[in-house]
Amino acid sequence: MSKFKFSVGPWNVAPGADSYGPATRNDVDFEEKVKRFAELGFSAVQFHDDDAVPNMNNLTEEEIKAEARKVKQILDKYGMAAEFVAPRLWMDPHTIDGGFMSTSAEDREFAMWRAYRSIDIARELGCDMVVLWLAREGTLCAESKSPVWATKMLVEAINKMLAYDPTIRICIEPKPNEPIDRSICGTMGHVMAVSAATIDPSRVGGNLESAHAVLAGLDPAHEIGFALAMGKLMTVHLNDQNGIRYDQDKSFGVENLRSAFNQVKVLKENGYGDNGEYVGLDVKAMRTTKDEDGYKHLENSLNIFKALEEKVDRFDYDFQKKCVETRDFEALEMYVMELLMGLK
Repeated sequence: MSKFKFSVGPWNVAPGADSYGPATRNDVDFEEKVKRFAELGFSAVQFHDDDAVPNMNNLTEEEIKAEARKVKQILDKYGMAAEFVAPRLWMDPHTIDGGFMSTSAEDREFAMWRAYRSIDIARELGCDMVVLWLAREGTLCAESKSPVWATKMLVEAINKMLAYDPTIRICIEPKPNEPIDRSICGTMGHVMAVSAATIDPSRVGGNLESAHAVLAGLDPAHEIGFALAMGKLMTVHLNDQNGIRYDQDKSFGVENLRSAFNQVKVLKENGYGDNGEYVGLDVKAMRTTKDEDGYKHLENSLNIFKALEEKVDRFDYDFQKKCVETRDFEALEMYVMELLMGLK
């Protein structure tokens, strides 16, 4: 039995539309998603602010809270928790030039309004974490804004969120590109620096997504390990990625099994989850997937993670120690491959 608890977002069951083609499946009702998530073995749901409260821009603060309480009732019905809420700043006309880093003061105010409402929603859902995916935070035109100013704007925005709620935690999900090619805060190292610059670094950490690390040319397990070493890994988004392309969000482990093994290994070796952290699976179904198979990518990702967890449990640390002492890394590498191939 897995020692981990798993979380998933409602966007991980989607109709299949992308930038290059229309939807290929039907929409699924939110409550039906929560019901199926619970049946699959997930313990928590991740939210964007408007996943919980659609059309929130047209509602008052009290109306937003009231709608969030209705969602909490659905979660409670199926024994599910809320893991976090993320302000969806990249889909609004106000944020075409970024949210916190927009060159428009009015648009920066809108971004803060959504951030504050995300905190309100999180509290109504019973969670204490807000995730910032800084999708459009950076520059479309290199000379349009100073990266120094933009970085300071991000720190200022986080400080305002920390001051708004003295118990909320801010979790940055770094991504090096797409849709912005010159992003701000593209790696876990950037997250650590931003955290240190805030008014309360103890409440600012990171969410490592496997695909985003690959897009930066980095090893996901090492990015996870770096954050763990700093005590800053608040959550993870595990998935897979076939090279430095667009963000694919493929099922966990289907492209790079050894990399996936080492992600599970570093999490398990370092007590991730002992303080209530979830393993988030941020994966998309292929566009060819039929309606009746619309949850198969989630089931596959769970099964691969758990199978690799069993491999980690069987890992021969005594043999590893001997290989390290003699620097016989060829033997160690082959041992890992045999373990993954079922030969050990």
